[in-house]
Amino acid sequence: MHTAAFRALRLDALYAPFDAPPRYLKPMVEALVLSGVEGLNVTVPHKEAVLPLMDRLDATANAVGAVNTIVVRNRRLIGYNTDGIGFRRALQELGWRRRPQLAIVLGAGGAARAVAWELAQVPGMRLVIGNRTNARARHLARWIASKRRGVRVASAPIARLPLEAADLLVNATTIGMQAGQKPLVDARRLPAQALVYDLVYNRRTALLDAARRRGCIASDGLSMLLYQGAEAFRLWLHRAPPVDVMRTALTRALHTSTHSRS
Repeated sequence: MHTAAFRALRLDALYAPFDAPPRYLKPMVEALVLSGVEGLNVTVPHKEAVLPLMDRLDATANAVGAVNTIVVRNRRLIGYNTDGIGFRRALQELGWRRRPQLAIVLGAGGAARAVAWELAQVPGMRLVIGNRTNARARHLARWIASKRRGVRVASAPIARLPLEAADLLVNATTIGMQAGQKPLVDARRLPAQALVYDLVYNRRTALLDAARRRGCIASDGLSMLLYQGAEAFRLWLHRAPPVDVMRTALTRALHTSTHSRS
């Protein structure tokens, strides 16, 4: 999507992947900066490991404790986390409005943390965190509660999540990335007007199929990937990203990847 954006705007720029073994992360980042790289994305397992390498963190990256976008200015590294804004814009595209409601987040890892933090910005929001390991769900709930006093947040075992009252259900786990994986929850328990967002984007998941049969508005995570990338583009170049061009490139790449696996 970034390559397509560069071409659309006729920019002399290159976006390329680098494998970074954990023990070489620091020297690789330093070498990239010295070579003139102006921006980086960071993915697992480095989102937390790069924190000590930053000269400055924006408020969201500092709060979430993870960086996925780095801006280089005069060889100084500024760390951002665009996952939250990507998630918010993806929901808004589906008609979601920032208002008090009951949101259930499945997962307690880095993606769930970013999602929960974004939802916690809505005054009066009620959050329930569910995870296969309940201790991790409790830890994330306590962390959110300690940071956002105006939000009611709790954790619950998967089997006891209040699905019947949910306005929003977010799957921030990897369940669904592999064919044949059963969803963690029964979508038939959801209200028909609930919104379901599954961060998995490499295939149509069983959760999305079940939610749509229930009558829910349901979407995969491709739009979040798009919007977090668009925000990174804006941070790097200080200009509006060509979102439609980036969306087309992402959709085409996913379609090609899906057919190559089949």
